[in-house]
Amino acid sequence: MFNSINSSKLLASAFCVFSFLCSHAQSNSEISTKPFTDGTNHWYFIKDKTNIINPIPNQPKYAETDYTKIADNILYFQRDNGGWPKNYDMKAILTPQQIDSVVKTKYIEHTTFDNETTYTHIHYLAQVYTLTKDPKYKDGCLKGINFVIKAQYSNGGWPQYFPLEKGYSRHITFNDGAYMGIINLLKKIVNNDPDYAFIDAKTRKKVANAYQKGLDCILKMQIKDNGKLTAWCQQHDEITLEPAWARKFEPPSICNAESVDVVLFLMDIENPNEKIINAVQSAVKWFQDSKIYNTRVESFAAEEMESKYKKIKNDVRVVHDTTAPPIWTRYYELKTHRPLFSDRDSEFLYSLAEVSRERRTGYAWYTDKPEKALKKYLAWQKKWVPNDDVLKK
Repeated sequence: MFNSINSSKLLASAFCVFSFLCSHAQSNSEISTKPFTDGTNHWYFIKDKTNIINPIPNQPKYAETDYTKIADNILYFQRDNGGWPKNYDMKAILTPQQIDSVVKTKYIEHTTFDNETTYTHIHYLAQVYTLTKDPKYKDGCLKGINFVIKAQYSNGGWPQYFPLEKGYSRHITFNDGAYMGIINLLKKIVNNDPDYAFIDAKTRKKVANAYQKGLDCILKMQIKDNGKLTAWCQQHDEITLEPAWARKFEPPSICNAESVDVVLFLMDIENPNEKIINAVQSAVKWFQDSKIYNTRVESFAAEEMESKYKKIKNDVRVVHDTTAPPIWTRYYELKTHRPLFSDRDSEFLYSLAEVSRERRTGYAWYTDKPEKALKKYLAWQKKWVPNDDVLKK
C-alpha cells in the first residue's frame, strides 16, 4: 500500500511538473503575425467608410506569444462561408463592443484574398491548432480551406473576392500576393507540412486537385508577347486568361513585381516538367532584358497636401544615377515593352513625373524584386538545365 501511494504521488508530481513545463514552453512560444501586416496597416492608416469597426485611440495589442488570443480574433472575423474580410489588425485587443460588431457580420459574404487575407488566417489557425489541439482552431482552419477550394474557377484560377462580385475583383488576381498566397498554402498541405497533419484524406485529395489546377493555370496565363513568353500581369481575365484592367491606374501589361513570386514558386518545384522549365527560362530572360540602368527613385519632403485618402507629406522623383543598381518599372506596355505608368483617369503615361502626386507617392511604380529571381536562377539552372543559361544569350 505504501509503495502504491508513493508511486501515485510521484506520478502526480511528475505530471504537474510536465504540465508546468509544457505550459511554460507554450507561453514562450510565438507565431509570427507579419503576414497580416498589409491588412493591419490599412486598418490604422487608410480611411475606409466600409470598415465594420475602426481602431480606438491607442488600441492595445496582444504580444506574439498570445497566439490563442490572436487566433480567437481570427475566429471572430471568420465569416459563415469560411472566408474573411480584409484590413483589420488580428493582434488588436478588441473592446466588447468591437467584438460584438464583428461577430454580427458573420453572415455577410463579402470575403476576399486581397491584402493577404484568408490564406494567412488559415495558416495561423493551423499553427495554433498544432500547438494547442483545441478543436475550434482546427474547425476554423478546415472551414477556410474548403472556402479556398470553393472559390477556385474551373480553369484553376482564383478571383480576388468570393462569392463573385461585380467589376475587376472577378479577375484572376496576382496583385498583393493573392494567387501565390493561396497556392503556396495549398503546397504546404500537398507537401505534408506538419502543421496540417490533422487534415483528412478526403480534404487532402481536394487540395491536391486544386493545387494542380492552380499550377496549370499559372502556366496558361504567362504572357506571350511579340511571339515570346515573358511574365504575367497583375490580373488576368477569368475567362480568356488575357491581361486585364483592375483599378483605374492598373493597366493590362507585363507586371514585373507580381511575376517574381510566380517565378520563385516555379523554381521551387522539384523535378519540373518541360512546361515549367520553359516558363522559368522565359520569365528570367524577360527580367534580364527589361532592366533599367542609371536610375534611382527617391522620396523627399514636400509641402503637405490632403488627398481623399490621406495626408501626403512627401513627393517622389526619378534621378539619373550612374552608380545605381538595375531597377525595373512595375508595368511594361504590351507589344512596345515601354515602361508604363497610369493614373486614376486610366490614361497611359510614360514617366513617373506625369503621374499625379497622390498616385506618384501612393503606389510602388518601380521595383527591385526581379533581382531575387535572377540571383536564384544560377543554382536552379545548373540543377535542371545545365546546358541552357538564358542569361548568357
